[in-house]
Amino acid sequence: MFQDITIDELRAQRDNRKLVTIDVRSPSEFRESTIPGSINIPLFDDQERAEIGTLYKQTSIQAAKERGLEVVSAKLPAFIREIDQIKEKKAVFCWRGGMRSKTTATVLSLMGIHVYRLNGGFRAYRRWVVETLAAFDFKPEAIVLHGNTGTGKTAILKQLESEGYPVLDLEQLAGHRGSIFGEVGLKANNQKSFEALLLEKLLTLQDSPYVVLEAESKRIGKVVLPEFLIQKKEKGAAIRIEAPMDVRVQRIMEDYPTEQNDVYLKAFNGIKSRIHTPIAAEIASCLQAERYEPAIRMLLEYYYDPRYTFTTEQYEDSPQITLSIRSLDDAVKQIKDILDRRAASVQS
Repeated sequence: MFQDITIDELRAQRDNRKLVTIDVRSPSEFRESTIPGSINIPLFDDQERAEIGTLYKQTSIQAAKERGLEVVSAKLPAFIREIDQIKEKKAVFCWRGGMRSKTTATVLSLMGIHVYRLNGGFRAYRRWVVETLAAFDFKPEAIVLHGNTGTGKTAILKQLESEGYPVLDLEQLAGHRGSIFGEVGLKANNQKSFEALLLEKLLTLQDSPYVVLEAESKRIGKVVLPEFLIQKKEKGAAIRIEAPMDVRVQRIMEDYPTEQNDVYLKAFNGIKSRIHTPIAAEIASCLQAERYEPAIRMLLEYYYDPRYTFTTEQYEDSPQITLSIRSLDDAVKQIKDILDRRAASVQS
């Protein structure tokens, strides 16, 4: 028979890379939000789930069960094979640890395939995320990268993380670059997905002496940062990055795909009223002609830079180091020197 597993037990085994979590909910439920790192092997697809749900509400529980059994029996061999191909330990879950995960675990057990079932399902996991974030006391000192749009803050974070430095990349967790064009080429996460990813990341960083992050606003795309993280960021040590306009323009050209012109025009329409009318018309003309470099230059000069100057006033009382850089490698080298000196002073 299968064995129920708690959130704490599940996390302990996943942390040791000994357990694979399998979300047996429908594809749309999985896309909405899931336990980070899970794979989706749905017992019902979206249409089947809707049909069975309608029977449950409008006809009877028994009619829904009979239709569910009919649907499952036809796909059971392929369903079992797909799960059996996963050689690691397995835990299955549905929305609340109900019929879908119970059916899955029972059938697999009868076939000699041992799986755990998450007690309370995804609903229990979501409750744990919300309650844990609400009471979270994030220990590391925040070292916050500031700089105008195009100074390469996100690229710096990625390089530092790849070299083993403790980094909290909020834009990556949000699936958004944080600007009006920030969703282009990315898949923005909703609040549920963001909070799950954020909490898992915070827990891995909790024992670090410091964490490097970007000076994001409270809202990034579709998500809102928790208050404790905003306060941590505002009290953190600031590293201000300055780069020439031509370097910033080229960085943006490298970061954004050029085949999304319609998306850029649509996004620009949302902010053009905030820019002096003749300048806005010139930017629109450049975008329509796919002349991106002059469009970016004007957007920086007349939109992003003034907004950045306004938002940085809240950090004036924070300790600050200013770095003038010409390249990504230059910025990473200077920041690593600062971080290494800080780590050495803490150890001594």
